[in-house]
Amino acid sequence: MRSIAWVTDSTSTIDPDFARENHIYIVPLRLILGQDAYKESIDISAGDFYEKMKHESKVSSSQPPIGEFIELYESLKGKYDDVIAIHCSSELSGTLNSSVQAAEIAEVSASFIDSKFGAFPLREMVTAGINWHKLGHSIHEIKEKIETMIQNTSFYLIPASLNRLHASGRVSGTQLLLSNLLRIHLLLRFEEGKVVVEEKIRTFKKAKQKNGRDAQTRYSKDQKGLHYACEQYGRGRRNRKRNQRLAPFAENRNHDLYTRCRRSRRRRDDCHVLD
Repeated sequence: MRSIAWVTDSTSTIDPDFARENHIYIVPLRLILGQDAYKESIDISAGDFYEKMKHESKVSSSQPPIGEFIELYESLKGKYDDVIAIHCSSELSGTLNSSVQAAEIAEVSASFIDSKFGAFPLREMVTAGINWHKLGHSIHEIKEKIETMIQNTSFYLIPASLNRLHASGRVSGTQLLLSNLLRIHLLLRFEEGKVVVEEKIRTFKKAKQKNGRDAQTRYSKDQKGLHYACEQYGRGRRNRKRNQRLAPFAENRNHDLYTRCRRSRRRRDDCHVLD
């Protein structure tokens, strides 16, 4: 069996121990708070970042320096038969482009995949690829299977607040004021790697209910089996109740229901449906 090195970025949220055991190399993005920049998950934990974010008006992120990618690819020379690099959406970050350029400079042949997402979907793509490799699939077959996953993945976001969108310039002051007065929340989704507004909904509760109903509809229509995951930040108990409501739709239809709840100070729902 040919050996494979997996290259990805920190948006994948892959567990470091799992990465070490499965030849996954994670290049961290930079998290910027005011004048300070941190390597994601290395220089600062998620909990510390969200705590600091409360007191900082200027918050952003940036792609890893190309030099770090070059150093990584240089270190992989001669160690593996193949390299698969899969990164967060190229529509939202230049990370994939930096990875491609670095491999060329280091003269390393690699197969590149634009996940068109990040977070849980990206993590699942890497994990699935590793499992397919263990089953004996070729690198070409693995890449095709991951690209099929990308086509069949739906990824939704429900920001608990528009304050950060306003701080980044994506929402105007007037829009923020009206949103707070009318208790309007955005149901966002990924479309071809970009984040677009699916619907504007009154109250956070109704936004979550709408997202749950859509997932149930997909359960009822799907014939191949569907994987549903909901990653929720700051509202663990409510998340478990929603998982209980969705479980019956997975039962009796040969579906798998994957529910993940990460409790931290981050107040956001990430709901993903993977066929």
